[in-house]
Amino acid sequence: MKKNLILYLIFLSVCVSGFSQEKPPEGGEPKDFTVPPSQVFELKNGFVVTLVPYSNLPKVTARLVVRAGNINEKENQVWLADLMGDLIKEGTKTRTAEQIAQEAAAMGGSVNVGVGLDQSTFNGDVLSEYASDLIRLIGDIAMHPSFPASELDRLKKDRIRTLSLQKSQPQSIALAKFRSLLHGNHPYGRIFPTEEMINSYTIDDVKNFYLDNFNATRSHLYISGKFDAKRVRETCEAVFSSWNKGSEAIILPVEAKSSKEIHLIDRPDAQQSTIYMGLPVVDPSHEDYIPLLVTNALLGGSFSSRIVSNIREDKGYTYSPNSSVSSRYRDAYWVQVADVTTNVTGASLSEIFKEIDLLQREAPSAEELKGIQNYMAGIFVLQNSSRSGLIGQLSYINLHELDPKYLETYVKKIYAVTPEDIQRIAKKYIDDDRMTIVIAGDVKKIRNQVKEFGKVNLPLN
Repeated sequence: MKKNLILYLIFLSVCVSGFSQEKPPEGGEPKDFTVPPSQVFELKNGFVVTLVPYSNLPKVTARLVVRAGNINEKENQVWLADLMGDLIKEGTKTRTAEQIAQEAAAMGGSVNVGVGLDQSTFNGDVLSEYASDLIRLIGDIAMHPSFPASELDRLKKDRIRTLSLQKSQPQSIALAKFRSLLHGNHPYGRIFPTEEMINSYTIDDVKNFYLDNFNATRSHLYISGKFDAKRVRETCEAVFSSWNKGSEAIILPVEAKSSKEIHLIDRPDAQQSTIYMGLPVVDPSHEDYIPLLVTNALLGGSFSSRIVSNIREDKGYTYSPNSSVSSRYRDAYWVQVADVTTNVTGASLSEIFKEIDLLQREAPSAEELKGIQNYMAGIFVLQNSSRSGLIGQLSYINLHELDPKYLETYVKKIYAVTPEDIQRIAKKYIDDDRMTIVIAGDVKKIRNQVKEFGKVNLPLN
């Protein structure tokens, strides 16, 4: 027994020695992404269709994107687009909501409707053999909503409950204040309606909003997966050719602004402070946008980023800080978000500014940058590894009117960013002197902590 144990230990030591001398394989060169050959055609009424064969799995995904949403709301119509979306889900002139769900389930999938700032979507995912049936179903939902007046009061009450819930959450109220400071009375800056506003909406308001903003000219249908292209095209023509041509999408120019001020939202006795700090930056159509994304990932937008390593791993001030670049049509902002313990609110701001200033003074090492580039290239691969992900990327390109080769050159452009580019971008766009800061927390405990970072605007009583 003792002899066997000795032999086992010798064997184990040899194995460990051998393993310790082995180096992990070098990472391969990043591969360019190639968009699968697609077919794009436009109907006489301006309705556009993109067909993208993808994968051999017997599934198909369809997404109808309409260039309309909260951007089309007037000052007294906040969340009217969302209420319209709620009512669209209630059925069509020939199908109830239950029948729609049952039909989609019988096709081996589901359908849903979403309303966003710049666009609204009608989505479906089913077995390939039902591709044409899915197109007909989405067409019916988008073109023939019934808008049942009997459901309006219930849905308005649901929206009021949602409003109450969101206004009780520090991240929601901090975001709303942050966006209002950057975008003012532009629809991008109007986050919350009043309860009275929601109660005032009538069924005619909903119908008129739909009729004014939903039409063929503003619509683009994307279909990805395994399908019969000829049959699908014929179905698209049969279903959507009759839709009202309508007007082009309404583009409201936005001029975001920021200044180095601190705006406090009082949450008495709160154990944490919610920080939103940021400023307007270039949008996706600008040549510096991809270098800005890389800079953000290195600074605070990834788990291994500098701000996360500092205030989470080293200091323990917060659990999940994160920075991001948030974009809309011809608009974008950089923002750092963190929920920090109340008594380290000022210290957290100090450390965040320290990391920004350091990046402005010194370019990162090539090794640190390469790690971030590998991370971003990997995320990009994942974003394109599904039918819905690919559609999302194509829709993004069309929304921002980017070069058709954007996806195919994205990885190359990530790896083309140099350490000096990172330093330049940090200096040019992440400007300490224009940083708008919003903090939701216990004002009496944090006001003196943060006064050194800029003019403090106290909440109104």
